[in-house]
Amino acid sequence: MLEKFENNIYNESINHKNKTYKKKGAIFMKIKITGKELKITDAINDYVERKLDRIEKYFEESEAEVTLRTEKNAQIAEIYVTANGEKYRAVTEDKDLYASIDKDIDILEGQIRKAKTKKEKMQKDASIKTLETFGSEKKEIENEIVKTSYYELKPMLPEDAMLKLQEQPSHVFLAFVNVETGKVNVIHKLKDGKNYGLVEPEA
Repeated sequence: MLEKFENNIYNESINHKNKTYKKKGAIFMKIKITGKELKITDAINDYVERKLDRIEKYFEESEAEVTLRTEKNAQIAEIYVTANGEKYRAVTEDKDLYASIDKDIDILEGQIRKAKTKKEKMQKDASIKTLETFGSEKKEIENEIVKTSYYELKPMLPEDAMLKLQEQPSHVFLAFVNVETGKVNVIHKLKDGKNYGLVEPEA
């Protein structure tokens, strides 16, 4: 197990097989490097750690499992990164081991950036939806004139006004000029649905 704690004051390393713990301020990454048919040298170990700095910066806490192996003339690097409940994976083969590691890091960083952009978009969309919902809440209006209707006051008898109102099922009243008095009257339907009321101004 290799433990490395880094800050601006001191660097201290303890090596044991293929595990690395790196801590930089609030950032913490646990790294496990395994070699199959391949010896993990200090140079390879340091290279992997240095390259994983590009991934480490995206998370406060994460884990990386690195498997390096040789198959015939191919040098294969496989890296798993786990952070915030999400998993990212890249596998690359090349004639050069370091090139395989580089390609894995590029793939992983691309995956992480894409996931981060998607998450930020979802959060933005959720925020916009919340604002729209909040803005759509209508304040209840009280004691205000909210509608104005205009009528042509025609001179007619109350009986004619009643017939006119009957022709307009959606209307509950009708204003008119009473030809007998020359004053504005209002005829309206009563709640019984059968009869009518007449409103006249006082003399």
